[in-house]
Amino acid sequence: MPINPDAVGTTSQPVESSWTSRDALLYAVGVGAGQDPLDRGELPFVTENSIDVEQRALPTFAVVLPDVTGVFGSIGSFNPAMLVHGEERIVLHRELPVEGAVTTTAEITAIWDKGKGAVVEITSRSLAADGGEPLFDVVMSAFIRGEGGWGGERGPSGGAAFPEGREPDTQIDLQTRPEQALVYRLSGDRNPLHSDPAFAAFAGFDRPILHGLCTYGFSGRALLRGLCDGDPARLASMSGRFSSPVFPGESLTVQIWRTASDEAVYRTLGADGRVVIDAGTATTRA
Repeated sequence: MPINPDAVGTTSQPVESSWTSRDALLYAVGVGAGQDPLDRGELPFVTENSIDVEQRALPTFAVVLPDVTGVFGSIGSFNPAMLVHGEERIVLHRELPVEGAVTTTAEITAIWDKGKGAVVEITSRSLAADGGEPLFDVVMSAFIRGEGGWGGERGPSGGAAFPEGREPDTQIDLQTRPEQALVYRLSGDRNPLHSDPAFAAFAGFDRPILHGLCTYGFSGRALLRGLCDGDPARLASMSGRFSSPVFPGESLTVQIWRTASDEAVYRTLGADGRVVIDAGTATTRA
């Protein structure tokens, strides 16, 4: 059993990464912003020179900024083809700038034994390079098939509870494009599962699938609209669990329930009504 459960607590060396205004624009287009040329609501995310519009960054842009690859080496060897993205959570300490630099430290915060596989949780904390103040945290978990069974703790199960028998307070329909994955991959994730039909077939799909974090970005746009009146400074945190793949060109529906003045739960559905992101939560600022 190559996974090393004693790797919990391992911390990477600080890694600096930076981004430009162009990177923020490219990410926004990659998660579907600006599809309607007459809708000025998303102009701040997709343009830098519109009249009376100041460029801003989408909150979910945080998922592509930190470099956490170094800490993966301490968990042991495994077949990368057996790894699937499980959950993602972002915590935003303040609004993301459209350009900047951060210093990120990543830590393996949990390794759970799920029997048929292992779940590895990595928490990264990013500080603004120009002052050292916390900017954002990202918590991601990966399920590695075939790596469980050592008798370790199973970890938490379940997720956010949706109000029973209550219709969503807000429901927002979004449309991905056939080339969506090809645009999103330019923000950093070049996994051929999302671009190469031959590789996708090897993984069991009849065509390339959309990045889970692209679906996450679409969901984040819906939360901005449904909870924050489009203001990225108001989204304080967002989490979600990936439960089904999405194909480029598929429509999405994001259902949102407010559970408190500054809290909500959500889920994202595919075109056929299946849940593609489950157990979603969000918190907001006034």
